[in-house]
Amino acid sequence: MILLQETEREELKAKVLAINDLIAYQAGTVASRMIVFKKAGTLTCFSFDDGEGLSEHTAPFDAILQVTEGEAEVQIAGAPFTVHAGELIILPANKPHAVSAKTRFKMMLTMIRE
Repeated sequence: MILLQETEREELKAKVLAINDLIAYQAGTVASRMIVFKKAGTLTCFSFDDGEGLSEHTAPFDAILQVTEGEAEVQIAGAPFTVHAGELIILPANKPHAVSAKTRFKMMLTMIRE
């Protein structure tokens, strides 16, 4: 995971940012870049190489997964969903979910803490 120092995150403020330019694909892996890290929540960009994914897990807060490029399969409590560029899905708190690449894809994950 690429972790930005707070000063680097500050440099992103008050600028127009191209979402898909914030994270590059890396062969054979999932890459991530945390853009916002606050007590109230986080915003993280991810890139998934073809065939890569995140195994099933849970989170204590709702999260919004927005695909910005490509196509992903998202499983929530065993139910599969296909999410394309320009679409989003809400991952409910405390429900198991997994993400896998149907094609290379990029996404933004917004976690809102309560």
